[in-house]
Amino acid sequence: MTEPLKRMAREPAKTLAKRLRCHVVTMTHRARSSHVGTALSIVDMLAMLYGGVLRVDPREPEWPDRDRFLLSKGHGAAAAYAALAEAGFFPVSDLDGVDASIGSLGHGLAIACGMALAGQRDGRPSRVYVMLSDGECDEGSTWEAALFAPHHHLDNLVAMVDYNKIQSLGRVEDILDLEPLAEKWKSFGWGVREIDGHRIPAIAAALGSVPFEPTRPSCIIAHTVKGKGVSFMEDNLLWHYRPPDDTELEKALAELEAAE
Repeated sequence: MTEPLKRMAREPAKTLAKRLRCHVVTMTHRARSSHVGTALSIVDMLAMLYGGVLRVDPREPEWPDRDRFLLSKGHGAAAAYAALAEAGFFPVSDLDGVDASIGSLGHGLAIACGMALAGQRDGRPSRVYVMLSDGECDEGSTWEAALFAPHHHLDNLVAMVDYNKIQSLGRVEDILDLEPLAEKWKSFGWGVREIDGHRIPAIAAALGSVPFEPTRPSCIIAHTVKGKGVSFMEDNLLWHYRPPDDTELEKALAELEAAE
């Protein structure tokens, strides 16, 4: 295990999450990029994944038996970049050169299914984790992949839905209501758990219990808050699209640093 990963494994996920949030608000400010809110809502889950769950080695990024993580909600990429840097895949200073978060919704689960199927057929011990947005569950391609996974008994696949209840133009319940979301995934043949996506012990317990049902893929529906950790960004649609200005960055960092 590399030194960054050893350090991450030793420190509390809550401490790592605070550092990732500071990176996120700084990066989006510097790049004048959007989606700071949707990056902040997944930080606690990324801290747990890269802080001890994922079997990865930055010194050997092509290790065949490594776990895979896909951020299907690509607009939250600032958080993933921060986690990768803290894990030692590239220097933290390189975060200064990331200009934008990118990614089209609806592709990640299908790609993850292919990776999981290949790993299963090759007899690999690895797992594939994929983070979806709630708005992404509006995409038909997501549900095609959701049918595919249980049909092929992909119990090495874990889907994590960042259910922060806000998408591009408003609240999910107003744009295209997903409820009952857990029952939908169950009816497609997945093992399902609902958790508080900011409560570290709940995240750890869920990730430590996969697969939830033998021979079935697992879905973790994580109830989260958009903009979590910065009070004036929390549950506010405004922060889906705009970056913090100089004053807002200073205020956000002060609040994050002061948090327990």
